[in-house]
Amino acid sequence: MSVTTEKTVRELALENSTATRVFEKLGIDYCCGGNKSLDEACRTANLNMDQVLDSLEMAEQAAHAAQKDRDWQVEPLADLIAHIKNTHHKYTREEIARLGPLFDKVCSVHGKNHSELLQLRGIFQRLAQELTTHMMKEEMVLFPYMVRMEEATIQKEPIVPGPFGTVQNPVSMMEHEHDSAGNALRAMREGSNGYAAPADACVSYQTLYKALAAFETDLHQHIHLENNILFPRAVAMERAH
Repeated sequence: MSVTTEKTVRELALENSTATRVFEKLGIDYCCGGNKSLDEACRTANLNMDQVLDSLEMAEQAAHAAQKDRDWQVEPLADLIAHIKNTHHKYTREEIARLGPLFDKVCSVHGKNHSELLQLRGIFQRLAQELTTHMMKEEMVLFPYMVRMEEATIQKEPIVPGPFGTVQNPVSMMEHEHDSAGNALRAMREGSNGYAAPADACVSYQTLYKALAAFETDLHQHIHLENNILFPRAVAMERAH
């Protein structure tokens, strides 16, 4: 990965998947805000550019030493879709089911002294509802269409048009919903002071904040795979057919 400060955060994330972990740790938005140059993103996040470049370099070296991640830029779309469903959709559903009751428990004990918990729960409940519907639309309509489109392309057969016209239409809707999810994540991070549990937080309270931070990390990687890799590849495939 040749890191230049003019490259966008999205380009760097696509060139090396380890960059996403560095950006996650430093609070650089690479999924919804990936169009910024690294220089601009560092200024926005008030980060030292040289330290960020060092972190990216070290992460890349560590990745080379370890087993390489799959290159989703070239793997079949069907494999990428299966990975998204089996890894990220599965995790999101499991965590929504776990975090709902955990939120209720923490709010019942600490809600009086920490009113921000009630606001966080409201944001999370709306986000959970949106994500549940969003993933269902992808799994029932958009993903099967992309898999069929890839099969038709491989077999040099005509693509049977979807009920939505060009694939760009549902993709645009999914990206809009991703932006909404990104806004909800930002609001939750701000409302929780960066998921820093207060001094009087019990174990459940601390567990909730750690789980929400992990949920945010996974959703960022989830959106990155769709916005920056799956969707552009599907749109390009349809156009080229």
